[in-house]
Amino acid sequence: MRSSLVLCLAAGACLSAQVRFAPDQNAVSIDGKPFTNFNHGSDANKPFLAPLRSASGKIVTRRFPMEVVPGESRDHLHHRGLWFSYDDVNGVKFWENDPSYTKPRMGRIVVRNAAWKDGGRTGTLTATIEWRDPEGKTLLVESRDMVFYPDPNRRTIDFRITLTAAQEVTIGDTKEGAFAIRLAENFTERRGGKIVDADGRISMAKIWGKRSDWVDYTAEVDGERLGVAIFDHPQNQHHPTYWHVRDYGLFALNPFGQNAFDPQAEERHLKLPAGGKLALRFRVAIHPGDAETGRVADLYKEFESRNFRNVLK
Repeated sequence: MRSSLVLCLAAGACLSAQVRFAPDQNAVSIDGKPFTNFNHGSDANKPFLAPLRSASGKIVTRRFPMEVVPGESRDHLHHRGLWFSYDDVNGVKFWENDPSYTKPRMGRIVVRNAAWKDGGRTGTLTATIEWRDPEGKTLLVESRDMVFYPDPNRRTIDFRITLTAAQEVTIGDTKEGAFAIRLAENFTERRGGKIVDADGRISMAKIWGKRSDWVDYTAEVDGERLGVAIFDHPQNQHHPTYWHVRDYGLFALNPFGQNAFDPQAEERHLKLPAGGKLALRFRVAIHPGDAETGRVADLYKEFESRNFRNVLK
């Protein structure tokens, strides 16, 4: 059964849904049901996907600050849906960079262009994105492919990200980053949410600052047990990644920081010369059940088996 699940996902034989894109709304739907929207984020200083929904249609990301919903937390305005940013690129802050903040040296992550490509059952949203410093100079050019997979029971997105240095850059050592989701209130530990990682650790207290292949949050959402997992590909730089997970619903992996998570480790400063590239690959899977019944470990095995070559030069 377990091997057949992996083969089924890999080959697409069990998939019946179709992926569609509505360019006027930057909206992705699967089998006629809304899944997510790609927000260019001109009013947020970064692009993001929000909301994210399960296959059953339940929203698993926090709606604030895009919407004000009674009972939701209203902290951290820079936590918007699903995003990728980092707080130390040549000393410029791309993480805590909401336009309402007055923090020094805040940068902007700007979508230069985006295009949709149908791939049969899958669909890929490709974007060229510039990381600009406060003076408007581009530090990094990000090429991002977001591949959306159809499935009647799960929602899966693969992220293929390549960062190219527009000038010499140093990516510093901080916990504030990098590939992240702000989950809905049900996923918080105070509301009964559960956090587990690939090494069997449970809870924020045991997982924050640790390295692992994947982490999964689960919660009861409108009477249904749902999970959200993030996978770090084994060929990524500095795999297995450190995890910046919080009991209030912030869910992030950080392939750049080191001393920020482990005071015994050396500070990590990743330098890219002008034109240098760094390739990263992540997956997000929204599944029914918890990590065990949702077979997250099997899903990760399928993900890690896919060929991916890290580029750093």
